[in-house]
Amino acid sequence: MTVVGPRVGTPLLDAAEGLHEALPGHRVEIVGGRLLVTPPRDSGHARSLTRLTFALAPFRGHGTEVVQGVGLWLPTGDEDHAVPDLAVVEVGFGKHAVAFNCCAPEVFRMVVEITSSNRITDLTTKPQSYAAAAVPVYVVGDRRRREVVVFSDPRGGEYRSRAVYPSGERFLVPEVVRMGSDFPAEPRSDGSDGADGAGPPVELDVDDFLSVE
Repeated sequence: MTVVGPRVGTPLLDAAEGLHEALPGHRVEIVGGRLLVTPPRDSGHARSLTRLTFALAPFRGHGTEVVQGVGLWLPTGDEDHAVPDLAVVEVGFGKHAVAFNCCAPEVFRMVVEITSSNRITDLTTKPQSYAAAAVPVYVVGDRRRREVVVFSDPRGGEYRSRAVYPSGERFLVPEVVRMGSDFPAEPRSDGSDGADGAGPPVELDVDDFLSVE
């Protein structure tokens, strides 16, 4: 996939930079040609991300790792980029940086959003953008409806599979997320290269996505 970086003097990017400086702690994105600003996380949102980071720990050391706050440069426009709440990325993702702390989309195996003020964008616009970027799996914790939506199988700019899991259930992370890494793994402290197979299946609790204040 060809990723087009930002152009000098692009109005929305200039505005985004200004908002980053004026509103510390806010998340600023450009998705579908629209500038989005999300206030800092509430306590429930933060609690969900902590729980999910621990739950996704098995991905660490199998050619992938779990990160927060790493942006994804989208192929849908010269300015488009999103900053998912949580992501499973290829080891060595930092070598594929584009701009504004964003990396090329091919290093992302799964992205996670916990709904807040931009709930409709998370459920409608972002699935289109992440599918266009060929992110294998996109997971949304919809706190209003008390359910998790799992989008997978991106083809032709859309996700062909959409599964919904209500509060109280558990679900397996799609196998494609834990498949072998496409990028060389970085050496670990024990001398191994970190690419020791696909790793075990990972099951997540829906309620970990749905914490409230």
